[in-house]
Amino acid sequence: MTYPYTREIKPCEKPDGHFTWIIRERGKLLQRSDKPHSSEELARNKGEAEIERLLDPVR
Repeated sequence: MTYPYTREIKPCEKPDGHFTWIIRERGKLLQRSDKPHSSEELARNKGEAEIERLLDPVR
């Protein structure tokens, strides 16, 4: 479970065909990727890893 965080994957305007992730905490923007990812799957995986880090910062 990832509550209170949600992840969004969005296509980039530039470069075309790339994606970024956004993490929200209770609907408010918390963090976004600082670089575009070459695929939607890669952006999803990186965003998920960041949520896991937020949920368990001791690791």
